[in-house]
Amino acid sequence: MSKEEGYFDKVYKVARKIPYGRVTSYGAIAKYLGAAKSARMVGWAMNASHNDDTVPAHRVVNKQGLLTGKHHFDGINLMQQLLESEGVIIENNKIVNFDSIFWIPNE
Repeated sequence: MSKEEGYFDKVYKVARKIPYGRVTSYGAIAKYLGAAKSARMVGWAMNASHNDDTVPAHRVVNKQGLLTGKHHFDGINLMQQLLESEGVIIENNKIVNFDSIFWIPNE
């Protein structure tokens, strides 16, 4: 297993814990894993996870609540549709109630 694969597995383990109807950020996952400056690597992991239905990559957004990873999902609005199916409200590619549904991994 390469170093990147090991890190990706750690990212996926955290992502699988994000509760239904909640979201977290790439940076929050990176910080939890002890690599606060590696949010971009978390994004790469989320992009690489699309063949694994057990990883809820749609629940990971940027620190402002923007759906910056949506172009990596099949279909035009699949990320938004998945979030909305969990009750998340989105307007203009941004989560409306971001602060109230934001999940911090260590809590």
